[in-house]
Amino acid sequence: MELTIEQALQQGVAAQKEGKLEEAERLYRAILQSQPLHPDANHNLGLIVASANQADVALPLFKAALEANPKIEQFWLSYIDALTIENEFKHAKRVIKKAKKAGFVGKKLKAAEGRLLRSPQGRVNQPSVELAVPSEAQINSLLVSYQNGRYENAESLARLITQQFPDHPLSWKVLGTLLGQASRHSEAIIVNEKSVQLAPDDAETHYNLGNTLRETGRLEEAKMSYAQAITLRSEYAEAHNNLGATQQELGRLDEAETSYRQSLELKYDNASAHGNLGATLQELGRLEEAEVSCRQAIALKYDFVAAHYNLGNMLNELGRFEEAEASYRQAIVYNPGLAEAHNNLGDVLKQLGRLEEAEASCRQAIVIKPGYASAYTNLGIVLHACGEMDDAIQQVEKAYFLDCDSRVNGLLLNVLRARKVRDKTKVIVDTISQPDCDKELNSHPIIFNRAVEPELIARLSQMQSREMDKALNTPVYGNGRCSLDYSMFKEAGPIVRTVERDLISIMKLALKSEIYVYDSFFNIYGAGGGIRPHTHLNKMDKETYLNLAIQKYSLVYYLSVGDQSSSEPGILRFYDPEEEILPCEGMIVTFPASRQHSAIYSGKQDRVMIGVNFYTL
Repeated sequence: MELTIEQALQQGVAAQKEGKLEEAERLYRAILQSQPLHPDANHNLGLIVASANQADVALPLFKAALEANPKIEQFWLSYIDALTIENEFKHAKRVIKKAKKAGFVGKKLKAAEGRLLRSPQGRVNQPSVELAVPSEAQINSLLVSYQNGRYENAESLARLITQQFPDHPLSWKVLGTLLGQASRHSEAIIVNEKSVQLAPDDAETHYNLGNTLRETGRLEEAKMSYAQAITLRSEYAEAHNNLGATQQELGRLDEAETSYRQSLELKYDNASAHGNLGATLQELGRLEEAEVSCRQAIALKYDFVAAHYNLGNMLNELGRFEEAEASYRQAIVYNPGLAEAHNNLGDVLKQLGRLEEAEASCRQAIVIKPGYASAYTNLGIVLHACGEMDDAIQQVEKAYFLDCDSRVNGLLLNVLRARKVRDKTKVIVDTISQPDCDKELNSHPIIFNRAVEPELIARLSQMQSREMDKALNTPVYGNGRCSLDYSMFKEAGPIVRTVERDLISIMKLALKSEIYVYDSFFNIYGAGGGIRPHTHLNKMDKETYLNLAIQKYSLVYYLSVGDQSSSEPGILRFYDPEEEILPCEGMIVTFPASRQHSAIYSGKQDRVMIGVNFYTL
């Protein structure tokens, strides 16, 4: 059924309001084919053309609309603005005079005149006219361009408006958003700070500033911006979510969890918040809860790459390798260039014994991301499992070159080289023999003694540390402090170097082998501090094709035993078989890392110890 002119105009206006500009333009042009001088069709088509930064093309359309119906004020205003944009200042002045003669003397015409007088050419010999805001046509053009994804045009319009009206907050806000989306974060911060200055009570401006600050690593400032956005609008779900993400990056996982849950209370269908909560719960070691959150994120957004990938990581950690494989493959379907997913898929395929497929996945990760050290490491393990020792060492050497600070790379390189030297490359890994003393170690730890230097404890107290209760994913708990990481021996200082050298000599003597130190750390227990039953085996130690667990040992060196008259004097308890050792100052206890142990301390004086995990070679 053919539309009437009125019906076509109504549909065109509706389409234009909804941002369906192509549809609106088609309808307006259809009207003009039959009625070339139709005022509304000419004017509205002119607005669409002007929003595409083509004011020169819009001029004849606005002129036709005005000539057809000079009684509509907006027709005068649109024509004047287009003339001003095209620098036709004399013509614009003449049109303003005609508009005044036609009886239009209100605020909108004064604003249009002010825009003209703000331009350098239009300012000459003219009285000062104070301008409050840009024209409605300019704002509409800006918003329509932004909403329809014409970002270059939107940026040009936003910059023009901010130059003409430097105190207009909306144009700064849109410009800041555009710059942030284009990853031009340094510029975005400057623009968003201006936006916040002009509109301090606008929650969204603080949110936008928080986003750009977070992207540039200024996390504490980003946190403050998100918090201010929430203060202004407590129900701002996205701000709660991004505040959580910032807290997560800062390592404040409990706070991050709270923020994500607040976001979800306000907007439960926010897939991003579910996914972020899942990642945080995973870091907290609550894998079953993390799985639920990730699956909820995927249910809301089936192509959520990060959720599929993180779910794969959780399932991998839980040993559910077939399910992990499915999740990684889904992540790859939606993002084939995600090198991490290809690498981790290689890991689970290796666990499933599908070595050829595992090798292909690792190599694909390297093709996508040539500097990806972990992929070379994983490939080295796969090649070792295939009995290709030389190639395995070559890949691990590449990994070590790319990331020489990785303890895993250093360990694997030393272990594989040592195995090659022993000419065991053709022997199944599980035939590697343990030291003769291992049978004794399994039943009774080896104990040595070393005098404790008075300055050693003082030196440990000066090193960076963290509260035991905040040392996530570790077995320590309660009152006390522990080293910031597991690389204590890297700390500068002669006393620490002396201790490292002496302990290495003792370990070599105890196990009659060269060794590789993997972890070094210290714990300072206060009253109520302790360590839960645990072993010192990690995922790498349980790797089937490496069988590192039988080469790993632990050492505890007691510097101060504290108050042993308390109800819990810090007895070192071993399990399977059960054994208890009450340490004394200077005692060094060496035992297989696979042996479960714990300790509880309730004394009033600090109890200080050094721990080392190492491998025989």
